[in-house]
Amino acid sequence: MIKHIVWFTLKEEAEGATAAENAAKAVAMLRDLEGKIPSLKTLDVSMEFAATTTEDAQVILLSTHDDEAGLADYANDPLHVACVDFIKKVISGRKAIDFVV
Repeated sequence: MIKHIVWFTLKEEAEGATAAENAAKAVAMLRDLEGKIPSLKTLDVSMEFAATTTEDAQVILLSTHDDEAGLADYANDPLHVACVDFIKKVISGRKAIDFVV
């Protein structure tokens, strides 16, 4: 099983919206993927962080896939690609880590 964690920092303004507005849109778009991509087993997305958080981020995603091929299928799925296309326009930074459990 592969766990995929991504966190984003957003531009203060992009695509005619504030960072908070774009974060909310990104979260909604990502949550809408649930149940639509077969290789996406679980999905957690949030823009709420605990006070103990040490990374600068406005959106975080944790997804689970059966294996690396499933993660690749998710990454290349047209529904996911549409999310990525929007997110690339509004972020100033992205970090990701994938690990096997």
